[in-house]
Amino acid sequence: MATQQELSNFLAEAERRAYKQALFAVRDEHLALDIVQDSMTKLVEKYAAKPLEELPLLFQRILQNTIRDFYRRQKTRSLWTTLFSSFMPRNRETESDEYDLLETLQSDGASNFGKPHEQLEQSQLIGLLEKAIKTLPVRQREAFLLRYWEEMNVTETAKIMGCSEGSVKTHCSRAAHALATMLKKDGIEL
Repeated sequence: MATQQELSNFLAEAERRAYKQALFAVRDEHLALDIVQDSMTKLVEKYAAKPLEELPLLFQRILQNTIRDFYRRQKTRSLWTTLFSSFMPRNRETESDEYDLLETLQSDGASNFGKPHEQLEQSQLIGLLEKAIKTLPVRQREAFLLRYWEEMNVTETAKIMGCSEGSVKTHCSRAAHALATMLKKDGIEL
Protein backbone atom coordinates (compact mmCIF):
# COMPACT_ATOMS: atom_id res chain seq x y z
CA MET A 1 0.00 0.00 0.00
CA ALA A 2 1.33 3.42 -0.99
CA THR A 3 1.69 5.99 1.75
CA GLN A 4 0.05 9.38 1.35
CA GLN A 5 3.45 10.96 0.64
CA GLU A 6 4.31 8.31 -1.99
CA LEU A 7 0.94 8.83 -3.65
CA SER A 8 1.46 12.59 -3.62
CA ASN A 9 4.96 12.21 -5.10
CA PHE A 10 3.65 9.89 -7.82
CA LEU A 11 0.92 12.35 -8.80
CA ALA A 12 3.39 15.25 -8.87
CA GLU A 13 5.71 13.29 -11.18
CA ALA A 14 2.91 12.09 -13.46
CA GLU A 15 1.06 15.40 -13.75
CA ARG A 16 2.99 17.15 -16.54
CA ARG A 17 3.24 14.07 -18.73
CA ALA A 18 -0.42 13.27 -18.23
CA TYR A 19 -1.29 16.87 -19.12
CA LYS A 20 0.65 16.60 -22.38
CA GLN A 21 -1.12 13.34 -23.24
CA ALA A 22 -4.52 14.88 -22.55
CA LEU A 23 -3.55 18.03 -24.45
CA PHE A 24 -2.60 16.00 -27.52
CA ALA A 25 -5.91 14.16 -27.28
CA VAL A 26 -8.35 17.04 -26.73
CA ARG A 27 -6.33 20.03 -28.04
CA ASP A 28 -7.64 22.38 -25.36
CA GLU A 29 -5.55 23.31 -22.33
CA HIS A 30 -8.50 23.79 -19.97
CA LEU A 31 -10.14 20.50 -20.93
CA ALA A 32 -6.79 18.73 -20.65
CA LEU A 33 -6.32 20.08 -17.12
CA ASP A 34 -9.84 18.93 -16.20
CA ILE A 35 -9.18 15.46 -17.58
CA VAL A 36 -5.91 15.12 -15.65
CA GLN A 37 -7.52 16.38 -12.47
CA ASP A 38 -10.45 13.97 -12.85
CA SER A 39 -8.05 11.09 -13.50
CA MET A 40 -5.97 11.92 -10.44
CA THR A 41 -9.09 12.21 -8.30
CA LYS A 42 -10.35 8.81 -9.48
CA LEU A 43 -6.97 7.24 -8.73
CA VAL A 44 -6.88 8.64 -5.21
CA GLU A 45 -10.53 7.83 -4.45
CA LYS A 46 -10.56 4.28 -5.76
CA TYR A 47 -6.99 2.99 -5.74
CA ALA A 48 -5.09 4.73 -2.94
CA ALA A 49 -4.79 1.39 -1.13
CA LYS A 50 -2.95 -0.24 -4.05
CA PRO A 51 0.82 -0.82 -3.94
CA LEU A 52 2.99 1.96 -5.36
CA GLU A 53 4.27 -0.17 -8.26
CA GLU A 54 0.70 -0.68 -9.56
CA LEU A 55 -0.12 3.04 -9.68
CA PRO A 56 1.50 3.94 -13.05
CA LEU A 57 -0.53 1.36 -14.99
CA LEU A 58 -3.71 2.14 -13.10
CA PHE A 59 -3.27 5.86 -13.64
CA GLN A 60 -2.61 5.48 -17.37
CA ARG A 61 -5.70 3.29 -17.75
CA ILE A 62 -7.81 5.82 -15.83
CA LEU A 63 -6.38 8.70 -17.91
CA GLN A 64 -7.11 6.98 -21.22
CA ASN A 65 -10.62 6.03 -20.10
CA THR A 66 -11.27 9.61 -18.98
CA ILE A 67 -10.16 10.86 -22.40
CA ARG A 68 -12.47 8.34 -24.10
CA ASP A 69 -15.33 9.39 -21.82
CA PHE A 70 -14.70 13.00 -22.84
CA TYR A 71 -15.03 12.07 -26.52
CA ARG A 72 -18.21 10.11 -25.84
CA ARG A 73 -19.75 13.10 -24.07
CA GLN A 74 -18.51 15.42 -26.85
CA LYS A 75 -20.18 13.25 -29.46
CA THR A 76 -23.49 13.38 -27.62
CA ARG A 77 -23.22 17.13 -27.05
CA SER A 78 -22.37 17.82 -30.67
CA LEU A 79 -25.40 15.79 -31.78
CA TRP A 80 -27.69 17.96 -29.67
CA THR A 81 -25.87 21.14 -30.64
CA THR A 82 -26.28 20.24 -34.31
CA LEU A 83 -29.95 19.56 -33.84
CA PHE A 84 -30.55 22.81 -31.95
CA SER A 85 -28.35 24.86 -34.28
CA SER A 86 -30.91 24.40 -37.04
CA PHE A 87 -33.14 26.74 -35.03
CA MET A 88 -30.46 29.45 -34.78
CA PRO A 89 -30.35 32.38 -37.22
CA ARG A 90 -27.98 31.70 -40.13
CA ASN A 91 -26.43 35.19 -40.21
CA ARG A 92 -24.20 34.56 -37.17
CA GLU A 93 -20.51 34.29 -37.90
CA THR A 94 -18.66 31.41 -36.32
CA GLU A 95 -15.92 32.31 -33.89
CA SER A 96 -12.41 31.51 -34.99
CA ASP A 97 -10.33 29.20 -32.83
CA GLU A 98 -7.28 31.19 -31.78
CA TYR A 99 -5.81 28.53 -29.49
CA ASP A 100 -2.20 27.76 -30.33
CA LEU A 101 -0.71 24.66 -28.72
CA LEU A 102 2.82 25.75 -29.43
CA GLU A 103 2.44 28.91 -27.36
CA THR A 104 1.37 26.93 -24.29
CA LEU A 105 4.18 24.41 -24.28
CA GLN A 106 6.99 24.99 -21.87
CA SER A 107 10.45 23.81 -22.78
CA ASP A 108 12.88 22.67 -20.15
CA GLY A 109 15.94 24.09 -21.85
CA ALA A 110 18.20 23.17 -18.93
CA SER A 111 20.07 20.55 -20.92
CA ASN A 112 21.26 23.10 -23.50
CA PHE A 113 21.88 26.02 -21.19
CA GLY A 114 24.61 28.14 -22.71
CA LYS A 115 24.09 26.71 -26.23
CA PRO A 116 21.31 28.80 -27.77
CA HIS A 117 21.64 27.30 -31.25
CA GLU A 118 21.17 23.77 -29.87
CA GLN A 119 18.26 24.91 -27.71
CA LEU A 120 16.60 26.56 -30.71
CA GLU A 121 17.16 23.50 -32.88
CA GLN A 122 15.77 21.21 -30.18
CA SER A 123 12.68 23.37 -29.58
CA GLN A 124 12.00 23.52 -33.33
CA LEU A 125 12.32 19.75 -33.60
CA ILE A 126 9.99 19.23 -30.62
CA GLY A 127 7.50 21.64 -32.18
CA LEU A 128 7.52 19.75 -35.48
CA LEU A 129 7.20 16.42 -33.70
CA GLU A 130 4.29 17.59 -31.55
CA LYS A 131 2.56 18.99 -34.62
CA ALA A 132 2.99 15.64 -36.37
CA ILE A 133 1.76 13.68 -33.32
CA LYS A 134 -1.45 15.73 -33.28
CA THR A 135 -2.28 14.50 -36.79
CA LEU A 136 -2.05 10.80 -35.93
CA PRO A 137 -5.26 8.76 -35.60
CA VAL A 138 -6.40 8.44 -31.97
CA ARG A 139 -5.36 4.81 -31.37
CA GLN A 140 -1.97 5.28 -33.05
CA ARG A 141 -1.32 8.43 -31.03
CA GLU A 142 -2.37 6.67 -27.81
CA ALA A 143 -0.12 3.65 -28.47
CA PHE A 144 2.81 5.83 -29.55
CA LEU A 145 2.61 8.10 -26.49
CA LEU A 146 2.26 5.22 -24.05
CA ARG A 147 5.13 3.24 -25.56
CA TYR A 148 7.62 5.99 -26.33
CA TRP A 149 6.56 8.97 -24.19
CA GLU A 150 5.61 7.02 -21.08
CA GLU A 151 8.19 4.29 -21.84
CA MET A 152 5.78 1.44 -21.14
CA ASN A 153 6.30 -2.02 -22.54
CA VAL A 154 3.94 -3.69 -25.00
CA THR A 155 2.09 -5.69 -22.34
CA GLU A 156 1.42 -2.65 -20.16
CA THR A 157 0.31 -0.61 -23.17
CA ALA A 158 -2.04 -3.38 -24.29
CA LYS A 159 -3.65 -3.52 -20.83
CA ILE A 160 -4.17 0.23 -20.76
CA MET A 161 -5.56 0.38 -24.30
CA GLY A 162 -7.71 -2.70 -23.82
CA CYS A 163 -6.37 -4.47 -26.91
CA SER A 164 -3.94 -7.24 -27.86
CA GLU A 165 -0.18 -6.84 -27.83
CA GLY A 166 -0.19 -7.36 -31.59
CA SER A 167 -2.53 -4.38 -32.00
CA VAL A 168 -0.20 -2.23 -29.91
CA LYS A 169 2.75 -3.21 -32.11
CA THR A 170 0.74 -2.47 -35.25
CA HIS A 171 -0.43 0.93 -33.96
CA CYS A 172 3.12 1.86 -32.89
CA SER A 173 4.61 0.76 -36.18
CA ARG A 174 2.08 2.72 -38.21
CA ALA A 175 2.54 5.78 -36.00
CA ALA A 176 6.32 5.64 -36.29
CA HIS A 177 6.18 5.30 -40.09
CA ALA A 178 3.64 8.13 -40.38
CA LEU A 179 5.73 10.41 -38.14
CA ALA A 180 8.92 9.60 -40.05
CA THR A 181 7.17 10.43 -43.33
CA MET A 182 5.79 13.72 -41.98
CA LEU A 183 9.13 14.76 -40.50
CA LYS A 184 10.99 13.79 -43.67
CA LYS A 185 8.79 16.29 -45.56
CA ASP A 186 10.14 18.94 -43.18
CA GLY A 187 13.71 17.88 -43.94
CA ILE A 188 14.31 15.81 -40.79
CA GLU A 189 15.84 12.38 -41.24
CA LEU A 190 15.38 9.87 -38.43
